[in-house]
Amino acid sequence: MALITRLSRLFQADFHAVLDRIEEPDIQLKQAIREMRIELQQNEQRLALLQHEAEQLSNLATDCKNKIVTFDEELDICFAAKKEDLARDLIKRKLETTRQFESTERQIATIHSSTKKLESGIEEYRDQLENMNQKLELLVTEIDSHPSSGHFSSVGAGVRAEDIEIAFLREKQLRSAS
Repeated sequence: MALITRLSRLFQADFHAVLDRIEEPDIQLKQAIREMRIELQQNEQRLALLQHEAEQLSNLATDCKNKIVTFDEELDICFAAKKEDLARDLIKRKLETTRQFESTERQIATIHSSTKKLESGIEEYRDQLENMNQKLELLVTEIDSHPSSGHFSSVGAGVRAEDIEIAFLREKQLRSAS
């Protein structure tokens, strides 16, 4: 009896695998499209974040430029008044600000490079997503126009375990009789 139960379960599992394969193409395609949309949204959020960061760094670079101009004006005044100690302090602050400006400019360049790569990746991803949507539309149209072409509708396709067991026993009985 245990052997019959195992065989019926194996038969039932194979039957479910066949049904899954029949139903899979459109379901798998829909799942792939959902995953692509999520990935696309995440990439768009990364892009917005990078653009925001670039804007903040650009504002910082502008502030640094303004400070450097101010330091130059103050240095002119210090040298005119022969205040070298004050001029040294301003030169130190100007050098620090200049280094910060250069570092900020490098960061901006890196972000712009990353932004361009991400934008091109997003564009490619959009094209792929559009292609997948077209494939799905074609598949759905094909399934709708040819409902009997190997695709089972879910209505009436459910088979109970008892029905499988009875069919299995009949098949076994037929084979043992012959």
